[in-house]
Amino acid sequence: MDPIICTVDVVLLTLQDDALKVALLKREREPYQGVAALPGGYIHVESDADTHDAAMRMLRDKAGIVPPYLEQLASFSGPARDPRGWSISIAYYALVPSALISQQHVLLADVDSTLQLPFDHKSILDAAVQRLRSKSQYSSLPCYLAGETFTLPQLQKVYEVLMGEPLNKVSFRRKMDEMDMLEAIEGKMMASGAHRPAQVYRLKAAYRKRLQLLERGL
Repeated sequence: MDPIICTVDVVLLTLQDDALKVALLKREREPYQGVAALPGGYIHVESDADTHDAAMRMLRDKAGIVPPYLEQLASFSGPARDPRGWSISIAYYALVPSALISQQHVLLADVDSTLQLPFDHKSILDAAVQRLRSKSQYSSLPCYLAGETFTLPQLQKVYEVLMGEPLNKVSFRRKMDEMDMLEAIEGKMMASGAHRPAQVYRLKAAYRKRLQLLERGL
């Protein structure tokens, strides 16, 4: 009996031009050599402590990225997903500010466009986008796409892009206060067109590696 193929695949998501994008890499070998796909590969049993470690390694080695947020998504398995045989993929999704992505390494594609991806990567992508958009309604998850520092209007725009609808400014700021996850950077302001300069914020240290949740959604 042929051994089961076990891999890790990562949906790397970012925001660019007010649109949610996924980072793809052209495959270096068969099957589907030269075709754009999600970053992924085999687990290195000698060096990877676990699948999270494998996912971080793949993003670092293949895309030159250490993501500020990485979460396990789901497992995808079966005899039809890979032409080489019965396989299982442990899928993750990562959130990265666009400034950290070099387009010399990856291709950025709109998640809402018609994408033809190999294996079952389109199903994995769709599941990741659904998870992100759902969690954006009640958590600090979108902050990982806003960059290390941001103004409240910039952060609100990130939430609006992910949720697909405008948000009331007063209600949004009340929810941010309720989550108590942001800290103002003393003395740092950012000019915004004709408006007066806006205070610059960042995530509090306690929330840079874990999510903050709302009891009620935005």
